[in-house]
Amino acid sequence: MLLVAMGVAIGELLPKEEISLDFLNSRKLGIDAHNILYQFLSSIRSHDGTPLMDSEGNVTSHLTGLLYRTINLLEREIKPVFVFDGTPHTLKGETLRKRTEIRTSAQEKHEKALKEGDLEEARKQGQRALRLTKGMVEDAKKLITAMGLPMVQAPSEGEAQVAQMVAKGDLFGCVSQDFDALLFGTDRLFRNIAVTGKRKLPGKNIYAEVKPEMIKLDTTLKRLSLTREKLIWLCILVGTDFNEKFPKIGPKTALKLVQEHSTFDGIIRATNHSPDFDYREIVDIFMKPDFEKDYRIEFSQPNREEVIEFLCGKHDFSKDRVNSALDKLESKASEKGEQSRLGQWS
Repeated sequence: MLLVAMGVAIGELLPKEEISLDFLNSRKLGIDAHNILYQFLSSIRSHDGTPLMDSEGNVTSHLTGLLYRTINLLEREIKPVFVFDGTPHTLKGETLRKRTEIRTSAQEKHEKALKEGDLEEARKQGQRALRLTKGMVEDAKKLITAMGLPMVQAPSEGEAQVAQMVAKGDLFGCVSQDFDALLFGTDRLFRNIAVTGKRKLPGKNIYAEVKPEMIKLDTTLKRLSLTREKLIWLCILVGTDFNEKFPKIGPKTALKLVQEHSTFDGIIRATNHSPDFDYREIVDIFMKPDFEKDYRIEFSQPNREEVIEFLCGKHDFSKDRVNSALDKLESKASEKGEQSRLGQWS
């Protein structure tokens, strides 16, 4: 299993707390929808790295994950609220272009490895060749709605939207593999929530246990002796989705620089590097993000017929398996419907 990591590379600096999923019992969590769909695309694949597909060649790995793993969360009394990215900031264009190049190259290597019968290489390159198309996102939205689960469309970054919803008290935290949610001000970031088990370490024949973990913003800032703005400075130094990293500066060096200087201009002078971007604009992206104020969080009964028609009729899912999953979903939704009268669900 390969977990897709985008965003800022500061994981080694962050204090992480291993948690049980029971800790999230009865909590509403904002799911970074694009991030979790990439996780499903990465982890739900055949032995040669090829994603699951229907008879028409449409990728269905993300839909498989949405159905079965979301129901697993609901059975653990976790309340998912899916938040989708909107229009990316113009500064993100270069990052998106480079990701496309990487995926195109990986796809070519994947096909070559398949022809040569190198399944290990094919699996590795197949996971790197992830593509989440607009059509796949729209299919995911259809399934989420048919399952009776809440969905929020962000104007720009989904993690920024979640951060505002957390700040209002409507959500307990953000579920994402990326650390960007902390920069947007999310109090609690939860990782490894929907993907559990073992994962293969990159480039090694070693597997590590994937366990749920929580990263708290206030604990992080105290541990690193930073303000949130200085945490953003640190991430600018190591590279964000909106800027190239400063050359020859890793997370530890970046932390030292940020701790030692009171202004980012001072950091620029200390590094002798003149960035070709305005760091103030990137700080504003995180500190003053666009977000939707008028949203609704409502859970409802799933539409069984619509789910079956969509998954089984259109995408060749097993009707028996889907019906079994829907039995669990309807049972949980009915239970929550009773609880909602006491204000415990929606």
